[in-house]
Amino acid sequence: MHQPLLDSVTVGEGMEEIPPSKSFSEQISDYKKMIFNAYNNKPTSHWILLLVSSLAMLIAFPASSLLSRLYFSNGGKSKWIISWVSVAGWPIPLLILLPTYLFTKATPTPLTLSLTLSYISLGFLSAADNLMYAYAYAYLPASTASLLASTVLIFSAIFGFFIVKNQINLSTINSIVVITAAMAIIALDSDSDRFSYVTNTQYALGFMWDVLGSALHGLIFALSELVFIKLLQGRSFHVVLEQQGFWGLLVCYTFLPLC
Repeated sequence: MHQPLLDSVTVGEGMEEIPPSKSFSEQISDYKKMIFNAYNNKPTSHWILLLVSSLAMLIAFPASSLLSRLYFSNGGKSKWIISWVSVAGWPIPLLILLPTYLFTKATPTPLTLSLTLSYISLGFLSAADNLMYAYAYAYLPASTASLLASTVLIFSAIFGFFIVKNQINLSTINSIVVITAAMAIIALDSDSDRFSYVTNTQYALGFMWDVLGSALHGLIFALSELVFIKLLQGRSFHVVLEQQGFWGLLVCYTFLPLC
């Protein structure tokens, strides 16, 4: 009698063993280890600065939106003043820079011609960006304008991909889809949150300026990162403060004569 084929062939020979799937508790444990390793790979000062920067953004952006809308709701007319106020705090980075130079090994970054021209160009782009947002808040409610301004994530991802070759991951794609859907809902239900004194044309202009401002803001992010890569060969806390202080000084005195 012929032996069965399985007798002459070793079962599973040449096949890779499939690892057993991890339980939920094991996945949580691995995730905790990953966070712990990431924390240990950076100095404590890094996490302190990250926390302070995050809190500053969480406080400053909503406050800026609400105050801008409050100004226009109470009869304010000047878009230049709103644009100027957006950068009126430019001395704050410089005040932080002084102890950074005194108590750390950081030194002022030498201003080459290329670096100076890049700062000036980005400063003027930032001035135009602030003016676009001022027009948006003049015609849109704060909630709508803030939601539209979040499209900066979409433009940051796009410009970052093409200019500095950043990767677009699944979480970024998910955020882009959610924000795009929110924009579509706002466009379809624009009458629900419009102020009575705002005309159809003004509302459309506010919508347009908000999206254009977000696009320009995303471009500024990508160009700033390009400056870090090409001209500064890396990022550091004091260099970012120098950049912000220089931009703010330039934009502030660009708008001041027009206010």
